[in-house]
Amino acid sequence: MQRDEQLLPQQWYQQALAAGFVADRAQQQAVEVLHNSAQLLAAGAGAQASVYLWGPVGRGKTWLMDNFYSGLQVPARRQHFHHFMSWLHQRLFQVSGRRDPLQLIASELASEIRVLCFDEVFVNHIADAVLLGTVFEALFAADVCLVMTSNQAPEQLYADGFNRDRFLPAIAALQQHMQVVSIDGGQDHRLHPAQQEQRYFVRQPQRLRQLFCELGRGQLRAGPVSLGRRQLHCHGHADNVLWCDFAQLCEQPFSAADYMVLCDRFALLLLGQVPDLHDQNNVPAIARGTEDAAVLVQAGERRLPQISRKDDAVRRFIALIDECYDRKVLVYIEAQVPMDALYRHGALEFAFRRTLSRLNEMQRRDFGS
Repeated sequence: MQRDEQLLPQQWYQQALAAGFVADRAQQQAVEVLHNSAQLLAAGAGAQASVYLWGPVGRGKTWLMDNFYSGLQVPARRQHFHHFMSWLHQRLFQVSGRRDPLQLIASELASEIRVLCFDEVFVNHIADAVLLGTVFEALFAADVCLVMTSNQAPEQLYADGFNRDRFLPAIAALQQHMQVVSIDGGQDHRLHPAQQEQRYFVRQPQRLRQLFCELGRGQLRAGPVSLGRRQLHCHGHADNVLWCDFAQLCEQPFSAADYMVLCDRFALLLLGQVPDLHDQNNVPAIARGTEDAAVLVQAGERRLPQISRKDDAVRRFIALIDECYDRKVLVYIEAQVPMDALYRHGALEFAFRRTLSRLNEMQRRDFGS
């Protein structure tokens, strides 16, 4: 996509500071790297302009990447990492039977864009881990510039994953071709004072009913809603608002792709009866020799991270909030416990930190504007 006006990173960062943004040395260092990347791209460079931004939640990684993307004057695509993986699996299905399908897909991308921006790179599935090594190498070989954000350094990705050695080529490609920048200025910018609008309620189910009547503007309908190939049973819906319970949206077999459909259709989500997601009854598990697709892997006996019977629903909740945050969908939640007590510790504690930070930001009045 061509932009009408190029604003280099150092220029828009100075404008942000002048408008009241809090100065952050770690961000300033990242801006310098992005500024150099933008200049390299303007001079005709490709893969050598690649940048990997990582750090704890709330440090401004997405904000930095989005501003960088907005100022580009070359063909580019910006996607949440979940969206890219969903697209990749779909495209692989479409070209199944073709020789070297991943190389083919990378060549197609390289013919359309010069820059690919990923937000929130996080790998937790062996199938994705195996694909990414080939895809990253192919994109770099095609001279595509990658700009990524993540809560983890490249060497930390998929750290405890099954058959992690099959992901090591992807890590090596990132380290070889990208300038890796740590952004940890010690402050979570989402917690800076701002006008608040309460969108998280504890044990107040009547608030969602009131909000539904207000936000639905009298265009209320009953009956299930289609999300992909599944039906979501809900309390009601209108043209722009959906009201349902956690059990229906996160304890049923919906996927990240289904949540994308939800955000395509609704601008507001009312999610009720969110339980305490912490479960003390974690189950230690031992895995013995597992088949990975068509390749038999001799894995031996190993202890897996402790899991909870609630963790499948927690994974869906994380994916749901990620999608709503990325798409600026307002989420109103009625829960059984305060926000900071939703998920206290467990196998998904690291991933849930981002969710908690995003839920906090969603309480800002200007969120979504």
